[in-house]
Amino acid sequence: MKPILLTLAILSTTLLAQLPAGIKMEKDIAYIEGGDEAQKLDLYLPETTSEKPLPLIVHIHGGGWRAGNKFPCPVTPLVLKGYAVASIEYRFSQKAIFPAQIQDCQAAIRWLRAHAKQYNFDTDHLGAVGGSAGGHLSALVGTSGGKKAFPPIGGHLDQSDRVQAVIDIYGPADFTTVVQQAAEDKNVKNIFAFNTPSDPYSSLIGTRLDDKAKADAVSPVHYVSKDNPPFLILHGTHDTLVPYAQSVQLESALKAQNIPVWLQTLPGAGHGGPAFGKPAVIQLMQTFFDKHLKGTDVEIKLVPESELALPASK
Repeated sequence: MKPILLTLAILSTTLLAQLPAGIKMEKDIAYIEGGDEAQKLDLYLPETTSEKPLPLIVHIHGGGWRAGNKFPCPVTPLVLKGYAVASIEYRFSQKAIFPAQIQDCQAAIRWLRAHAKQYNFDTDHLGAVGGSAGGHLSALVGTSGGKKAFPPIGGHLDQSDRVQAVIDIYGPADFTTVVQQAAEDKNVKNIFAFNTPSDPYSSLIGTRLDDKAKADAVSPVHYVSKDNPPFLILHGTHDTLVPYAQSVQLESALKAQNIPVWLQTLPGAGHGGPAFGKPAVIQLMQTFFDKHLKGTDVEIKLVPESELALPASK
C-alpha cells in the first residue's frame, strides 16, 4: 500500500473510533448500483433503534464542486438529538460538469427514501444542510425539488427528491449576479479570477458565467417558488469566496414567494471561521430542524449580531 493510502486508512480508522458514544455508522453505501466511485453515502444512526421513524438530515459537503469529502460529517452529533444523518458524496466538476452534482444529490435522496423501512427513516421529514458548494447544492435541492428540472439518474423514480427544510451555509445562490456582486463588495476583494480555469464557478458549468441559460440553470434562485421548503441561511459579511449579497438575494427571492426564511448574518466573518461554530449558532440550526422536521413548537430567533461580530482588524 502506498504511504498516502496507508495514512488515509489510519486517519479514517481513527476518526471512526472517535464517533460519539451512541452513534453507529455505515460507510460508503452506493446510492447508484454500479455507478461512479463518488456516488456513495455514509449513514449515521443511533445505536439503539428508535421506536418510531426518525427525521433524516442530508449533509452535502463543500469544496468548490471539485474537492472535499463526505467524511467526516460535521452534523453527526444531531443523531444524539433524535435524527438520522446521511452524508453524501457527488461527482466533481473535473469529472462531470453540472448538472451531474445535483443529479447525484437527488439520486441519493430518492435512494434514502426507498430504503426508509430498512433504516427507520421518516420519509416525510428530510432536511438538507451544507456549506459553500454544499450550501449551493442544499439550496438547489430545496428550490428545484419536485420540479423535474434535471433528468433523474439512478432509479427509484417512484420516490420524491423534495426536502422539507434547508440550511444553506454561505452557498452561492445566483451565478448570473456573482461577478457583479463580488466587484461591488465594499468589505472584501473576492479571491477568484472569474471565467478562468482556476474559477470554480465557471468550471462547474463548463463555460463562461455570461452564458445566461447555463448560469440560470445552476442557480437556486432560478427555481424559487411558492412550494419551496423553509430556509435558514448563514453568511459572513466578509466572505472572499461567495459574496454576502448572494444570500441577501436568495432571502429576498424566498420572501417574495412567502417562504419562511431566516438569514443569520455573521458580521466580519469570512468563508467559515469560529463564529459559525459558536454554541448559539449550532443551537439555532438544531432549533430550525426541530421546528420543521419534528414539528416542535419553538420560535426561531436569530442570534443577535452583536454576539457574533468579530473584532475590527487593526
